[in-house]
Amino acid sequence: MQQPPDSTTQKSSLKLVTKKKADQYNDPTHNYLRYWDGRDYEHAAEEVAIKRLLRGKHFTHAIDIGGGYGRLCVLLENYADKVTLAEPSQQQLDIAKDFLKDHPEVDRKLVQADSLPFKDGSLGLITMIRVMHHLPDPSAEFAEIARTLSPDGYAIIEVANYSHARNRVKHLLKGQKLPIKPVDIRSKANQRDEEIAFVNHNPKTVIRQLSHAGLRVENVLSVSNLRSAKLKKALPRSMLLTIEKAVQKPLAGMFFGPSIFLLVCK
Repeated sequence: MQQPPDSTTQKSSLKLVTKKKADQYNDPTHNYLRYWDGRDYEHAAEEVAIKRLLRGKHFTHAIDIGGGYGRLCVLLENYADKVTLAEPSQQQLDIAKDFLKDHPEVDRKLVQADSLPFKDGSLGLITMIRVMHHLPDPSAEFAEIARTLSPDGYAIIEVANYSHARNRVKHLLKGQKLPIKPVDIRSKANQRDEEIAFVNHNPKTVIRQLSHAGLRVENVLSVSNLRSAKLKKALPRSMLLTIEKAVQKPLAGMFFGPSIFLLVCK
């Protein structure tokens, strides 16, 4: 679940700290449903990626970790007999009750991603989209995914990508290497100890962390490659998505876009 910081100025590598829970998302001033107003392209780009990664697959049970109000659960119904919205914020689950009122196949659970209430090897599909922003150290969450994922199951993990094209150019011009550790992208004024983290990751580091947890990356996509206010004003949504569909796979190898989708299995 992603809510942007007040500033997107890149900062130095984040020191790993104790995880904060999602109380921030119980604050009524954080309306995640309204956050998606005007972000139709980004939402559609993520749906394109999920459909591509899950083409031809079907599962008994899928869970969407940190899925907010259930934005992507409706899509996941096409790929699983049962879908669970596993969300750490009670406020988001309350919003989801109304958002998902016409989708009784989707149940809602108050869940922390580092402590999943599911049996070992019981889940065919796990998605974790726009959650890595809040995980400076995702090792506990990856361990839970590995524990609960079935031997023939899949997980889709979205990585908030620090090493996207614009940052690569910036670091190259400054003669700097891209950081290996996660980077807190909040401004100093907005780095509050009581709030959960907001970081971007180096995808190569994340892939190594997944491997350490016993998870293997089978497919990679670069997503939201045209995420730009100017482009969204200049080009119709249909054209943006046509281009997006064409470039998600070709640009994946260079981790081009701001969002990297990983299809993971055991």
